[in-house]
Amino acid sequence: MVVTAPIPPCLRQPPSPPPRKDLELLLLIRHFELTLLRLFEAGELSGTTHTCLGQEYIPVALSPLLRDDDFVLSNHRGHGHFLARYAEPHALLAEIMGREGALCAGVGGSQHVYHRRFLSTGVQGESLPVAVGVALKLNGTGALTCAYVGDGSWGEGAVYEALNIARLWRVPLLVVVENNGIAQSTPTSAQMAGSIAARAAAFDIPHHRVTSTEVGEIRAELAPLLGVVRGESRPLVVEFVTHRIGPHSKGDDTRTPEEIALAAGHDWYARYARDFPEHFAALDLAARERVERIAAEVAARPPSVWERP
Repeated sequence: MVVTAPIPPCLRQPPSPPPRKDLELLLLIRHFELTLLRLFEAGELSGTTHTCLGQEYIPVALSPLLRDDDFVLSNHRGHGHFLARYAEPHALLAEIMGREGALCAGVGGSQHVYHRRFLSTGVQGESLPVAVGVALKLNGTGALTCAYVGDGSWGEGAVYEALNIARLWRVPLLVVVENNGIAQSTPTSAQMAGSIAARAAAFDIPHHRVTSTEVGEIRAELAPLLGVVRGESRPLVVEFVTHRIGPHSKGDDTRTPEEIALAAGHDWYARYARDFPEHFAALDLAARERVERIAAEVAARPPSVWERP
């Protein structure tokens, strides 16, 4: 008897193209990240950067589920989180390039951005204790704090201290885990015993696992769960099984060619380009040209000047 394995949700052909607004945002983030890598390769940027190539759909899916009074705390791989929250690519690129109009006068760079109700940090696990404190202040308002972490952050003690207090104090905290299976250069299987679900359960915190890359499916799954977080002021861990198709930072990809190919096989970008060529091509070109114009305009600005308050 021949047994056919089910097709993973991430590889199933969607019944129709994603909504135009979602696809435009997905493509904006994709070309923003690709442009950063090109700028670094050309020597036009200093420091480092960590792109979210392949993972763009996560913040795009969450975007309409978050309210204006919610807080978003991000990590080192946070450009997509920011762009899905605020339509300000010029200001973000200016921050990374250290140019006039930067979000934080150019002193935060790629990883450390503070803007309105958004905060990112390059320190692994640091955002969760802060997120608990912010969520505590939001109790009873219906707003929540969304904190993004990777699978590698689950080796940090601050994560568990934060989860413990979040559950004890019943705060409206959404922990989004982008589990791409590798912590910089260490496979998750080599650095994490057990599972994220079991670790959340140890603190009596609900856990939900997402394997789809379709924004509509993800929203339908998560909308009622976020309603509970808001209405009952209780934490929730949502784990996305995802794939990083780009390097850890700039060009330092330690994975084998087979592992890189496996990740690329789950890429929403390639799938949409193949399955919906006419719908996709025009929007893709428009996004590419838009980011090119943004990069040229920001690069022509004078350096940002930070003045001590």
